[in-house]
Amino acid sequence: MNALRGVSDREILAARPTGNRVDPRRPVAFHVESECSAGGDIVDVATLFLTNRECPFRCLMCDLWKNTTEQSVAPGDIPHQIDIALSQLPPARQIKLYNSGNFFDHRAIPPQDYPAIAQRVRVFDRVIVENHPRFSTDECPRFHDLLGSELEIAMGLETVHPEVLRNLNKQMTLDDFEGAVRFLTSHGIAVRAFILLRPPFLDETEGIYWAIRSMAYAFEAGVECCSVIPTRGGNGILDRLAAEGLFAPPTLTSMETVLEAGLRLGRGRVLIDLWDADRFADCPHCASRRIERLKQINLTQQIPEPIVCRCRSPIAEPK
Repeated sequence: MNALRGVSDREILAARPTGNRVDPRRPVAFHVESECSAGGDIVDVATLFLTNRECPFRCLMCDLWKNTTEQSVAPGDIPHQIDIALSQLPPARQIKLYNSGNFFDHRAIPPQDYPAIAQRVRVFDRVIVENHPRFSTDECPRFHDLLGSELEIAMGLETVHPEVLRNLNKQMTLDDFEGAVRFLTSHGIAVRAFILLRPPFLDETEGIYWAIRSMAYAFEAGVECCSVIPTRGGNGILDRLAAEGLFAPPTLTSMETVLEAGLRLGRGRVLIDLWDADRFADCPHCASRRIERLKQINLTQQIPEPIVCRCRSPIAEPK
């Protein structure tokens, strides 16, 4: 493991490049994607990236602040954003309301908008939002009651490596995460965990090992689904750590290894984020086929035969 060093909010903010200009009355983006549901079937999911205020936690690996506002959005803005997206999207069974932060942060989503939001999305079988464990309050079951349909909350566990978690500036302990999962599941709310693959300070083999351990921990805590996020540079501070030899993104081989190992745990759904997955590939001959295979694993939760290529040099799964 590379030498750990704490990074302050001030350092993280100072290293940031310029963010993007956004309109508080319009979503950043929206589309429909396919995903394997908790029931095992493939469903269409309307995914909305809402515009609102930045998360108050300055996590070391985060780049979601690039599409956020400096001030809280006005009441009515979020329902208006949802209206814009749904008026242009085809039908879907589930919906993700991702907001680059915490759905139950009152400075991000005005709580007076909860009834209007629920009215718009209760037609979906399941509503999925993202939230920090420390915002897992009584607002969550109250919103669930407004919906009258399934609610799933996605929370960043990131890693169970104690020193790395502390140095991610997440401002969360494993006890915080476990407590949030217990609270949410006791109210019939499903939980999805975000797991980082190769966060800063870990080499490739360590990154695989700790991602697998983190998934096992999450499932044991009561999580229904683990979503593995390959750690990407480009947010300023990670690029500085990369220049110091303290961070490098994972390889496509590591992504395959971790996804397959997570499924072999047999505890729940495991998905891997494949946005810009080609950036992790190191062989032009097999990269597209291997990425397509990962897409199929995400959808089917089954492990097909590996892609054969002369470049392949699999990393053994750590014991």
